[in-house]
Amino acid sequence: MATSPIMAVPKRAVSKEALRHGGCEFHYSVRGKGPPVLLIQGVGVQGNGWRPQTDDLSADYTCLSFDNRGMGRSQPPAQAITVAQMADDARAIMDAEHWKSAHVVGHSLGGMVALQLALDRPDRVRSLSLMCTFASGRSAAPLTPRMMWLGMRSRIGTRAMRRNSFLQLVMTPEERNNAETSALIQKLPELFGHDLADQPAIVNAQLDAMRNTDLTSRLTRLALIPTLVMAAAHDPIAPVAAGREIAYGIPGSRLVEFSDASHGLPITHAPSVNSVLREHLQRAEKSWP
Repeated sequence: MATSPIMAVPKRAVSKEALRHGGCEFHYSVRGKGPPVLLIQGVGVQGNGWRPQTDDLSADYTCLSFDNRGMGRSQPPAQAITVAQMADDARAIMDAEHWKSAHVVGHSLGGMVALQLALDRPDRVRSLSLMCTFASGRSAAPLTPRMMWLGMRSRIGTRAMRRNSFLQLVMTPEERNNAETSALIQKLPELFGHDLADQPAIVNAQLDAMRNTDLTSRLTRLALIPTLVMAAAHDPIAPVAAGREIAYGIPGSRLVEFSDASHGLPITHAPSVNSVLREHLQRAEKSWP
């Protein structure tokens, strides 16, 4: 599956909303019309990072994306950052929109939050779509020499060095050196909500929340929820093995592996990801009571 830039489609109406919950004023946006889809972002990325998906899916679905607690415009963090707290935040945002249930999509830490939400409130989750994620923080970002070097270099050094190291964490060498991808790289700060050389203050707390969570033993409880797992072969943050662990742990789930992608899968491979997502959402919606 080839690397693709963000899809150039007409923008649809975006409703900007705010919600006070647990001491934090959450900001979120709702786009489109159709069955509800809740999208949960990962570490250090604002809700706008889902734009490659919402630009497409909002033609047929009501897409809700938001800034996680302490990220972007959702301030102040107020409560401690835990995966359970983040799942409760997502549920509160669903309540604000009077959504009794939704298809839930999560990337990286957002995938772990989606799992937690489904475990806590399975009645609220029509389906799960989990991208580049893990059920246990022990599976995330294994401390290989390369990972330790890139992690350090993404925080220490010149701004150009830090940006380059971050790109190595989310893109394959072929993607970084592809002329077609250069325009996409320029859009990443807008999608992420910050310069790639900088890490938002909340990142360390998000990483701690991730490391302190292990949902592996509870995965079998999700057997009745239609689940799609997407993994990227070159992902140093969420290795393919972590995706397989989730897929094998949830009976009946579907695993799709991308042989030419890394952690930035939803952005770098948006058309392919969206196609797989649409198929999954359509099937799950038909089976929803």
